[in-house]
Amino acid sequence: MILVRNIFQLKFGKAREAKALIKESEALMKQHGSHPTRYLTDLTGPYYTLVMETTYESLTALEKSQSETMGTKDFSDWYQRFTPLVESGHREIFSVVD
Repeated sequence: MILVRNIFQLKFGKAREAKALIKESEALMKQHGSHPTRYLTDLTGPYYTLVMETTYESLTALEKSQSETMGTKDFSDWYQRFTPLVESGHREIFSVVD
């Protein structure tokens, strides 16, 4: 099993807008059969940090999920509204130790 963290550094003052869009994305992801995602925000460390954390059975499952979701018009429309709120971001992928 793998754990994927998409970590976004939001622009100053954009956390509330980003959280509202996250609510929309949850419905969108369920509609396209994406894996459940956990959302985290900072308590310490860099301000305005948003983390999307998801687990997959394998890298192949991650790739399949991404192609099925990110290739849709719904996702593209949502992403166009989300990216203006983001200063930077990166992805971390871990193997889960059982």
